[in-house]
Amino acid sequence: MKVPAYAKLNLSLEVLGHRADGYHEVRTVLQTIDLADRLDLQPGPGLRVECDDSTLDGDANLVWQAATALAQAAHVLPSVHIFVHKSIPVGMGLGGGSSDAASALVALNQFWSLGLSTGDLAQIAADLGSDVAFFLWGGTALASGRGEQIKTLTPLPSMPVILICPNDTIPNKTREMYSHLTPDNYSDGEATRLLEEILQAGHFVPDMLHNVFEEWAFQVFPGLNGIHQRVSGSVPNPFHLSGSGPALFCLPSTEDEYLRVSNALQPTEARVYLVGTVGPTKHQG
Repeated sequence: MKVPAYAKLNLSLEVLGHRADGYHEVRTVLQTIDLADRLDLQPGPGLRVECDDSTLDGDANLVWQAATALAQAAHVLPSVHIFVHKSIPVGMGLGGGSSDAASALVALNQFWSLGLSTGDLAQIAADLGSDVAFFLWGGTALASGRGEQIKTLTPLPSMPVILICPNDTIPNKTREMYSHLTPDNYSDGEATRLLEEILQAGHFVPDMLHNVFEEWAFQVFPGLNGIHQRVSGSVPNPFHLSGSGPALFCLPSTEDEYLRVSNALQPTEARVYLVGTVGPTKHQG
């Protein structure tokens, strides 16, 4: 069995405040794009997870944790060999690890003939990571709580997206980014609610995109300012941060704009992609 694991963008991301459980309360609109990892599953005597990035082999990979959690919930032995082919850059705010885990849950549900519903899988996903549950559905969705409560929205039509991934990572990135937020950065979720209404009406307004981390990302990631300065005049629509960064995206875009951005970033080590939005995941059963 071969299954894709799509990356995501945050079209809106607001933090409402601290929760009693130590997490943050968020409101975010998420969108899958067709930049994807691939999981190859084969029968095996036990659980084995490998990746073409050897640092993500074994129990260091969220796929391992997903397989183990699903096997425990279904009272089966985790017998499978999974190889993860990485195409989604790691540590960019694109949700690659979470998407891999969600795709593993969906694929293993079929591979092991468990017959669990997407709702059943979502309960397992919530314990693996805040945004794992979203990838069970994909497409366009509102996530709330700490990110695990999912409401599917009217899907965006297919449209091209320029994606920039700087060669710029920091340890414990998500925790670091959240540590910079102050109560002044917290909001009431109104910006996300308005975007949700617009999307539900079948419209899309690029000016409505918002990410609370953008204020801090250009201070935390040293190379981001230079990249943004190089590309800001290349396209009519602004670039926005995805998740906690440092990936930037421009939606919608064109192939000509992609070429201009690629040329502008040639002197840098940033990777530039022309990708597209994708709709909800179709599950069997």
